Amino acid sequence: MLHLNKVHHIAIICSDYQRSLDFYTRVLGLKVLAEHYRAERQSYKTDLALGDDYVVELFSFVAPPPRVSRPEAAGLRHLAFEVDNIAEALLDLDAMGIEHEEVRIDEFTGKHFVFFQDPDGLPIEMYEK
Repeated sequence: MLHLNKVHHIAIICSDYQRSLDFYTRVLGLKVLAEHYRAERQSYKTDLALGDDYVVELFSFVAPPPRVSRPEAAGLRHLAFEVDNIAEALLDLDAMGIEHEEVRIDEFTGKHFVFFQDPDGLPIEMYEK
């Protein structure tokens, strides 16, 4: 068995780099650690952090194919972020005009959670602490 320490990062390929960078920094509040433009690929690779933890690698490529999200396909389902209070987080989403689903309750933990999407339709979950 491998001994893994933690998840190092999640890589996301976006269709519109500026729109996605705005979403992940302004809406989700991640901060840019490093941004690199790779001219030979016409591609950005940007490292984003949540607090002090490096969590997302945002890539842009020329004309990436769309991600199948519905019906749910095999593979990565969604990204989930913990929040202290779902109701307060929803007020923030609403103030920014970000559409979201209705709040659900986890049948196993009794915790509240809600889904919304990034600009490319990648499901994002907020899960109450």
